[in-house]
Amino acid sequence: MKQRTIANPIKAKGVGLHTGHEAIMTLRPAPVDTGIVFRRIDLDPVVEFKVSPDIVGETMLCTTILSQGAKIATIEHLMSALAGVGMDNLYIDLNADEVPIMDGSASHFIFLLQSAGIEFQDVDKCYVRIKKPVRVENELGGWAEFKPYEGYRLNFSIRFDHPAFKQTAENMSLDFSSTSYFKEVSRARTFGFMSDMEMLRSRQLALGASLENAIGLDDTGVMNKEGLRNKDEFVRHKILDAVGDLFMAGHAIIGEFTAHKSGHALNNQLLRELFSQPDAFELVSLGDSDPLPIDFSSSKVLL
Repeated sequence: MKQRTIANPIKAKGVGLHTGHEAIMTLRPAPVDTGIVFRRIDLDPVVEFKVSPDIVGETMLCTTILSQGAKIATIEHLMSALAGVGMDNLYIDLNADEVPIMDGSASHFIFLLQSAGIEFQDVDKCYVRIKKPVRVENELGGWAEFKPYEGYRLNFSIRFDHPAFKQTAENMSLDFSSTSYFKEVSRARTFGFMSDMEMLRSRQLALGASLENAIGLDDTGVMNKEGLRNKDEFVRHKILDAVGDLFMAGHAIIGEFTAHKSGHALNNQLLRELFSQPDAFELVSLGDSDPLPIDFSSSKVLL
């Protein structure tokens, strides 16, 4: 029930999925009520990005945040891992404009956080509780909505006209806890279609993509020699993305999220719509004697 940061600083190094830029990322403890703060330490002066739905500026194939003319791309997998361990306060220092992609999932970030150690702080956690339904839609038939629920449940459905998806589930529900997140979605990798690569690279996207950090799909199926980590890896990754995108709220959510053919843009649009309706949510702090809406207890256990 208490706020959390990490006990010790820890570093990671890797390449950006879209920019191809090599980045060194340092995670550092932060005081209570700081929130999650990204920092571009390669700029002078340093530019800070305090997490909120309003700083999301680009959503094509990743979530990119903007501040003072600077940007940081592909934050969603790290944000997802932070939500998974119940992190509240953290500084994230980067010397480049994109978070390292690692293996394309959240598992490396979880390992980093757990290796750094979770430190409990002497202030109650704050949650965003959904009080009434909120829904957004797009012109492509996608939609996403929040409904009241005493816990955190995510329901997601996808539709792709591709042979690889005919052999995998297109729907999944997750009753969120650290345990269920670690076991069900944290290792699901991002994926992309080879038929899109020329177009993407012409737009300066996917420049760092490879079969080491993404699932590649050609006209017939999965290109990775090892295959899928789970037969439902595609929809599991979409839930992983949604967890990260929704953690841009700055706090854990108490409610139910349901989406069909949603992506980073629609996920962010839903958060903005929620916060535009003051009667649709409330910020709550729960004491030790209150019922536990989300179980983060296993975040102390190494994978």
